[in-house]
Amino acid sequence: MKKRVLAGIRATGRLHLGNYLGAVKGMLQLQDDPQYETLYMVADAHTITTPFDVNELRKNRREVIIDYLAAGLDPDKSIIFQQSQVSEHFELAYYFSSVTTIARMQHLPTFKDKVKQYPHHTTMALLNYPVLMAADILVYKAGLVPAGLDQEPHLEVSREVARKMNQQYGMDFPEPVRLTTKGDYIPSLTGEGKMSKSVQGSYINLTDSVETIRKKIRSIPTATTAGGEMNPGVKSLFTFAELFIPNNVEQYKKEFSNGTLQFVTVKDAVAGAIYKQLEPLQLKRQQIEKDQAYVDKVIKEGAEKARTIASQTLKEVKEKMGLS
Repeated sequence: MKKRVLAGIRATGRLHLGNYLGAVKGMLQLQDDPQYETLYMVADAHTITTPFDVNELRKNRREVIIDYLAAGLDPDKSIIFQQSQVSEHFELAYYFSSVTTIARMQHLPTFKDKVKQYPHHTTMALLNYPVLMAADILVYKAGLVPAGLDQEPHLEVSREVARKMNQQYGMDFPEPVRLTTKGDYIPSLTGEGKMSKSVQGSYINLTDSVETIRKKIRSIPTATTAGGEMNPGVKSLFTFAELFIPNNVEQYKKEFSNGTLQFVTVKDAVAGAIYKQLEPLQLKRQQIEKDQAYVDKVIKEGAEKARTIASQTLKEVKEKMGLS
Protein backbone atom coordinates (compact mmCIF):
# COMPACT_ATOMS: atom_id res chain seq x y z
CA MET A 1 0.00 0.00 0.00
CA LYS A 2 1.26 3.45 -0.89
CA LYS A 3 1.41 6.04 1.88
CA ARG A 4 -0.94 8.90 1.09
CA VAL A 5 0.41 12.45 1.46
CA LEU A 6 -1.47 15.75 1.43
CA ALA A 7 0.17 19.18 1.28
CA GLY A 8 -1.15 22.64 0.48
CA ILE A 9 -0.10 26.27 0.21
CA ARG A 10 -2.46 29.21 0.84
CA ALA A 11 -3.42 31.35 -2.14
CA THR A 12 -2.16 34.61 -0.66
CA GLY A 13 0.13 35.32 -3.61
CA ARG A 14 2.46 33.71 -6.10
CA LEU A 15 4.98 31.25 -4.70
CA HIS A 16 8.22 32.74 -3.42
CA LEU A 17 11.73 31.41 -2.98
CA GLY A 18 10.98 30.24 0.56
CA ASN A 19 7.97 28.22 -0.64
CA TYR A 20 10.04 26.63 -3.38
CA LEU A 21 13.15 25.66 -1.41
CA GLY A 22 11.38 25.04 1.88
CA ALA A 23 8.29 23.15 0.65
CA VAL A 24 7.93 22.52 -3.08
CA LYS A 25 11.29 20.77 -3.46
CA GLY A 26 10.22 18.34 -0.76
CA MET A 27 6.88 17.87 -2.53
CA LEU A 28 8.79 16.99 -5.70
CA GLN A 29 10.85 14.36 -3.85
CA LEU A 30 7.69 12.70 -2.53
CA GLN A 31 6.02 12.83 -5.94
CA ASP A 32 8.91 10.93 -7.50
CA ASP A 33 9.08 8.31 -4.72
CA PRO A 34 6.99 5.24 -5.64
CA GLN A 35 6.06 4.53 -2.01
CA TYR A 36 3.93 7.69 -1.81
CA GLU A 37 0.60 8.78 -3.32
CA THR A 38 0.66 12.59 -3.38
CA LEU A 39 -2.15 15.14 -3.32
CA TYR A 40 -1.17 18.80 -3.59
CA MET A 41 -3.79 21.50 -3.17
CA VAL A 42 -4.06 25.26 -3.36
CA ALA A 43 -5.62 26.13 0.01
CA ASP A 44 -7.81 28.93 -1.35
CA ALA A 45 -10.57 28.48 1.25
CA HIS A 46 -8.04 28.81 4.06
CA THR A 47 -7.03 32.14 2.51
CA ILE A 48 -10.38 33.73 3.44
CA THR A 49 -9.80 33.20 7.18
CA THR A 50 -7.87 36.49 7.23
CA PRO A 51 -8.66 39.73 5.33
CA PHE A 52 -8.34 39.29 1.56
CA ASP A 53 -9.08 40.95 -1.76
CA VAL A 54 -11.57 39.05 -3.94
CA ASN A 55 -9.86 39.83 -7.24
CA GLU A 56 -6.43 38.98 -5.84
CA LEU A 57 -7.69 35.66 -4.52
CA ARG A 58 -9.31 34.82 -7.83
CA LYS A 59 -6.01 35.50 -9.59
CA ASN A 60 -3.68 33.95 -7.01
CA ARG A 61 -5.45 30.59 -6.75
CA ARG A 62 -4.73 30.04 -10.43
CA GLU A 63 -1.22 31.49 -10.28
CA VAL A 64 -0.22 29.00 -7.58
CA ILE A 65 -1.35 26.13 -9.82
CA ILE A 66 0.86 27.51 -12.60
CA ASP A 67 3.75 27.89 -10.15
CA TYR A 68 3.27 24.28 -9.04
CA LEU A 69 3.46 23.10 -12.65
CA ALA A 70 6.45 25.30 -13.48
CA ALA A 71 8.31 23.98 -10.43
CA GLY A 72 7.83 20.41 -11.64
CA LEU A 73 4.69 19.07 -9.97
CA ASP A 74 3.21 16.63 -12.48
CA PRO A 75 -0.57 16.04 -12.79
CA ASP A 76 0.19 12.54 -14.08
CA LYS A 77 2.02 11.72 -10.84
CA SER A 78 0.18 13.86 -8.27
CA ILE A 79 -3.39 15.04 -7.79
CA ILE A 80 -3.15 18.83 -8.11
CA PHE A 81 -6.32 20.69 -7.17
CA GLN A 82 -7.98 23.76 -5.68
CA GLN A 83 -9.43 23.16 -2.23
CA SER A 84 -12.65 25.11 -2.84
CA GLN A 85 -13.59 22.89 -5.80
CA VAL A 86 -13.92 19.83 -3.58
CA SER A 87 -17.00 20.54 -1.46
CA GLU A 88 -16.53 17.35 0.53
CA HIS A 89 -13.85 19.16 2.57
CA PHE A 90 -16.41 21.60 3.93
CA GLU A 91 -19.18 19.12 4.64
CA LEU A 92 -16.74 16.87 6.50
CA ALA A 93 -15.42 19.86 8.47
CA TYR A 94 -18.97 20.46 9.72
CA TYR A 95 -19.28 16.87 10.92
CA PHE A 96 -15.85 17.14 12.55
CA SER A 97 -16.96 20.30 14.37
CA SER A 98 -19.43 18.13 16.30
CA VAL A 99 -16.53 16.40 18.08
CA THR A 100 -14.44 19.57 18.60
CA THR A 101 -15.01 22.07 21.40
CA ILE A 102 -14.87 25.84 21.09
CA ALA A 103 -12.54 25.99 24.11
CA ARG A 104 -10.04 23.68 22.38
CA MET A 105 -9.91 25.95 19.34
CA GLN A 106 -9.66 29.15 21.39
CA HIS A 107 -6.66 27.87 23.32
CA LEU A 108 -4.57 27.10 20.24
CA PRO A 109 -1.47 29.35 20.14
CA THR A 110 -1.94 29.84 16.39
CA PHE A 111 -5.47 31.19 16.94
CA LYS A 112 -4.28 33.55 19.69
CA ASP A 113 -1.54 34.87 17.40
CA LYS A 114 -4.02 35.57 14.60
CA VAL A 115 -6.39 37.34 17.00
CA LYS A 116 -3.54 39.68 17.96
CA GLN A 117 -2.67 40.19 14.30
CA TYR A 118 -6.29 40.77 13.19
CA PRO A 119 -8.20 41.97 16.30
CA HIS A 120 -11.14 43.20 14.19
CA HIS A 121 -11.35 40.09 12.02
CA THR A 122 -11.80 37.23 14.49
CA THR A 123 -14.27 35.14 12.49
CA MET A 124 -15.75 31.66 12.86
CA ALA A 125 -13.73 30.70 9.79
CA LEU A 126 -10.54 31.61 11.64
CA LEU A 127 -11.64 29.69 14.73
CA ASN A 128 -12.50 26.66 12.58
CA TYR A 129 -9.26 26.75 10.55
CA PRO A 130 -7.82 23.63 12.28
CA VAL A 131 -11.10 21.73 11.86
CA LEU A 132 -11.11 22.42 8.12
CA MET A 133 -7.44 21.44 8.01
CA ALA A 134 -8.37 18.14 9.68
CA ALA A 135 -11.02 17.63 7.01
CA ASP A 136 -8.53 18.49 4.24
CA ILE A 137 -6.27 15.70 5.45
CA LEU A 138 -8.72 13.05 6.63
CA VAL A 139 -11.14 13.27 3.71
CA TYR A 140 -8.31 11.51 1.81
CA LYS A 141 -7.29 9.41 4.83
CA ALA A 142 -3.82 10.87 4.40
CA GLY A 143 -1.43 9.80 7.13
CA LEU A 144 1.45 12.09 6.20
CA VAL A 145 1.53 15.89 5.94
CA PRO A 146 4.70 17.75 4.86
CA ALA A 147 4.54 20.88 7.02
CA GLY A 148 6.62 23.16 9.18
CA LEU A 149 6.89 22.87 12.95
CA ASP A 150 4.45 25.80 13.27
CA GLN A 151 1.68 23.52 11.97
CA GLU A 152 2.14 20.90 14.69
CA PRO A 153 -0.67 22.32 16.91
CA HIS A 154 -3.08 21.98 13.97
CA LEU A 155 -1.93 18.44 13.25
CA GLU A 156 -2.55 17.54 16.88
CA VAL A 157 -6.15 18.71 16.38
CA SER A 158 -6.35 16.47 13.30
CA ARG A 159 -5.14 13.51 15.35
CA GLU A 160 -7.68 14.26 18.10
CA VAL A 161 -10.50 14.45 15.55
CA ALA A 162 -9.37 11.17 13.96
CA ARG A 163 -9.33 9.43 17.37
CA LYS A 164 -12.79 10.72 18.33
CA MET A 165 -14.34 9.78 14.99
CA ASN A 166 -12.76 6.33 15.22
CA GLN A 167 -13.90 5.78 18.81
CA GLN A 168 -17.41 7.22 18.52
CA TYR A 169 -18.37 6.15 15.01
CA GLY A 170 -16.08 3.25 14.10
CA MET A 171 -14.16 5.10 11.40
CA ASP A 172 -10.64 4.06 10.39
CA PHE A 173 -8.99 7.45 10.05
CA PRO A 174 -5.19 7.49 10.38
CA GLU A 175 -3.70 9.86 12.94
CA PRO A 176 -1.71 12.13 10.59
CA VAL A 177 1.88 12.94 11.38
CA ARG A 178 4.12 15.72 10.17
CA LEU A 179 6.51 14.55 7.49
CA THR A 180 9.87 16.29 7.44
CA THR A 181 11.24 16.59 3.93
CA LYS A 182 14.63 17.96 2.99
CA GLY A 183 14.04 21.68 2.72
CA ASP A 184 16.10 24.77 3.34
CA TYR A 185 15.22 27.50 5.82
CA ILE A 186 15.02 30.71 3.78
CA PRO A 187 15.43 33.87 5.86
CA SER A 188 13.46 37.05 5.36
CA LEU A 189 15.10 39.85 3.39
CA THR A 190 14.37 42.08 6.38
CA GLY A 191 16.75 40.07 8.56
CA GLU A 192 13.95 39.00 10.90
CA GLY A 193 12.32 35.56 10.76
CA LYS A 194 11.69 33.54 7.62
CA MET A 195 10.64 34.61 4.14
CA SER A 196 6.86 35.11 4.16
CA LYS A 197 4.19 36.41 1.79
CA SER A 198 2.49 38.10 4.74
CA VAL A 199 5.53 40.31 5.44
CA GLN A 200 6.02 42.97 2.79
CA GLY A 201 9.60 43.27 1.56
CA SER A 202 10.63 39.90 2.99
CA TYR A 203 10.42 37.67 -0.08
CA ILE A 204 11.57 36.99 -3.64
CA ASN A 205 8.89 35.73 -6.03
CA LEU A 206 9.75 32.82 -8.32
CA THR A 207 8.81 35.14 -11.20
CA ASP A 208 11.06 38.07 -10.24
CA SER A 209 13.49 39.35 -12.89
CA VAL A 210 17.23 39.46 -12.27
CA GLU A 211 16.99 43.24 -11.78
CA THR A 212 14.21 42.87 -9.21
CA ILE A 213 16.10 40.13 -7.35
CA ARG A 214 19.25 42.26 -7.29
CA LYS A 215 17.30 45.24 -5.93
CA LYS A 216 15.66 43.09 -3.23
CA ILE A 217 18.89 41.43 -2.15
CA ARG A 218 20.63 44.82 -2.02
CA SER A 219 17.88 45.94 0.40
CA ILE A 220 19.01 43.44 3.07
CA PRO A 221 20.14 45.63 6.00
CA THR A 222 23.88 45.06 6.39
CA ALA A 223 25.07 48.29 8.00
CA THR A 224 27.46 47.14 10.71
CA THR A 225 30.82 47.85 12.27
CA ALA A 226 33.50 46.16 10.18
CA GLY A 227 34.96 43.22 12.04
CA GLY A 228 32.18 43.38 14.63
CA GLU A 229 29.49 40.82 15.33
CA MET A 230 27.09 40.04 12.49
CA ASN A 231 23.72 41.76 12.77
CA PRO A 232 20.54 39.86 11.69
CA GLY A 233 20.72 41.23 8.14
CA VAL A 234 24.33 40.15 7.69
CA LYS A 235 23.48 36.70 9.05
CA SER A 236 20.64 36.44 6.52
CA LEU A 237 22.97 37.47 3.71
CA PHE A 238 25.48 34.80 4.71
CA THR A 239 22.68 32.21 4.83
CA PHE A 240 21.83 33.11 1.23
CA ALA A 241 25.51 32.89 0.34
CA GLU A 242 25.76 29.41 1.89
CA LEU A 243 22.72 28.28 -0.10
CA PHE A 244 23.59 29.75 -3.48
CA ILE A 245 27.35 30.44 -3.62
CA PRO A 246 28.82 28.06 -1.01
CA ASN A 247 32.28 28.04 -2.55
CA ASN A 248 32.70 31.76 -1.84
CA VAL A 249 31.53 31.78 1.78
CA GLU A 250 34.85 31.16 3.54
CA GLN A 251 36.52 33.96 1.63
CA TYR A 252 33.65 36.34 2.42
CA LYS A 253 33.85 35.43 6.13
CA LYS A 254 37.57 36.18 6.19
CA GLU A 255 36.96 39.54 4.54
CA PHE A 256 34.17 40.29 7.01
CA SER A 257 36.47 39.49 9.93
CA ASN A 258 39.26 41.74 8.70
CA GLY A 259 36.92 44.55 7.70
CA THR A 260 37.51 44.46 3.92
CA LEU A 261 34.23 42.85 2.81
CA GLN A 262 32.22 44.81 0.26
CA PHE A 263 28.63 43.80 0.99
CA VAL A 264 27.41 44.86 -2.45
CA THR A 265 29.78 42.32 -4.01
CA VAL A 266 28.25 39.51 -1.94
CA LYS A 267 24.71 40.74 -2.59
CA ASP A 268 25.14 40.90 -6.35
CA ALA A 269 26.80 37.46 -6.45
CA VAL A 270 23.90 36.00 -4.43
CA ALA A 271 21.30 37.71 -6.62
CA GLY A 272 22.91 36.36 -9.80
CA ALA A 273 23.01 32.82 -8.38
CA ILE A 274 19.36 32.97 -7.29
CA TYR A 275 18.25 34.10 -10.73
CA LYS A 276 20.32 31.35 -12.36
CA GLN A 277 18.37 28.77 -10.33
CA LEU A 278 15.00 30.39 -11.02
CA GLU A 279 15.48 31.07 -14.74
CA PRO A 280 14.55 27.51 -15.92
CA LEU A 281 11.35 27.68 -13.84
CA GLN A 282 10.50 31.06 -15.32
CA LEU A 283 11.02 29.82 -18.87
CA LYS A 284 8.80 26.80 -18.18
CA ARG A 285 6.21 29.05 -16.58
CA GLN A 286 6.09 31.26 -19.66
CA GLN A 287 5.31 28.21 -21.79
CA ILE A 288 2.57 27.04 -19.41
CA GLU A 289 0.99 30.52 -19.31
CA LYS A 290 0.62 30.42 -23.10
CA ASP A 291 -1.51 27.28 -22.82
CA GLN A 292 -4.40 28.33 -20.60
CA ALA A 293 -6.49 25.40 -21.87
CA TYR A 294 -3.91 23.07 -20.35
CA VAL A 295 -4.10 24.90 -17.01
CA ASP A 296 -7.91 24.63 -17.11
CA LYS A 297 -7.60 20.90 -17.81
CA VAL A 298 -5.22 20.35 -14.89
CA ILE A 299 -7.56 22.21 -12.51
CA LYS A 300 -10.69 20.38 -13.74
CA GLU A 301 -9.16 16.90 -13.74
CA GLY A 302 -7.43 17.46 -10.41
CA ALA A 303 -10.74 18.35 -8.75
CA GLU A 304 -12.42 15.29 -10.29
CA LYS A 305 -9.69 12.94 -9.04
CA ALA A 306 -9.77 14.50 -5.56
CA ARG A 307 -13.59 14.28 -5.39
CA THR A 308 -13.49 10.60 -6.34
CA ILE A 309 -11.53 9.83 -3.16
CA ALA A 310 -13.21 12.43 -0.94
CA SER A 311 -16.76 11.37 -1.82
CA GLN A 312 -16.11 7.80 -0.67
CA THR A 313 -14.85 9.01 2.72
CA LEU A 314 -17.79 11.37 3.13
CA LYS A 315 -20.27 8.62 2.25
CA GLU A 316 -18.71 6.37 4.90
CA VAL A 317 -18.81 9.12 7.56
CA LYS A 318 -22.48 9.89 6.88
CA GLU A 319 -23.38 6.22 7.11
CA LYS A 320 -21.50 5.77 10.40
CA MET A 321 -23.05 8.96 11.87
CA GLY A 322 -26.58 7.95 10.85
CA LEU A 323 -26.93 10.70 8.25
CA SER A 324 -27.66 8.54 5.21
